[in-house]
Amino acid sequence: MKVYLDACCLNRPFDDQSQDRIRLETDAVLGILDRCQIGELTLIGSEVMDLEISKTPDKERREKVSILSSIASSKIIVDEEVEKRAIEISYLKFRSFDALHIACAEKGKADIMLTTDDNLLQKALQSISSLKIRIENPVRWLMEVIK
Repeated sequence: MKVYLDACCLNRPFDDQSQDRIRLETDAVLGILDRCQIGELTLIGSEVMDLEISKTPDKERREKVSILSSIASSKIIVDEEVEKRAIEISYLKFRSFDALHIACAEKGKADIMLTTDDNLLQKALQSISSLKIRIENPVRWLMEVIK
C-alpha cells in the first residue's frame, strides 16, 4: 500500500509532545514510517515535500524532518501535469502547498494521503468527489489498517 505523508505529519514528532493529540499523532506517524522501513507500506515523497522542508527555519528540525522524508522509496517530480492538477485543486479553496501535495499524491497513485492539518482534512471532506485520493488523519487511518 502506498502512503503519502504531508509535511505536517513529518514534523509531528518534533512538536510539543505535552498534548495528548500530538503524542497520539506522533506515535501513529512513527508507526507508519516503521512499516515503510520494513516494507509493509511504501512511502511516496515529492519535490514539493523537499521544498516545504527546506523552508523550515530551524536548521536542526529541518535536518530531522529531512531524515524522516528520506524513507520515501520514490519521489514525485513536479511537472506540467502536477502543476495543472494543483491549479484545479486550488480552485476548491486548498492552499498552494496543500494542492501541490494532493496533486503529487494522486500522480504517485498513493492509496492514502495523511495529514494532521484539520483545515486540510475538512476541505478534503467537503471536496471528496473532486479528489482522486482519500485524505485522512494518521491516527484514524492507522486504526483502520491494524484492525
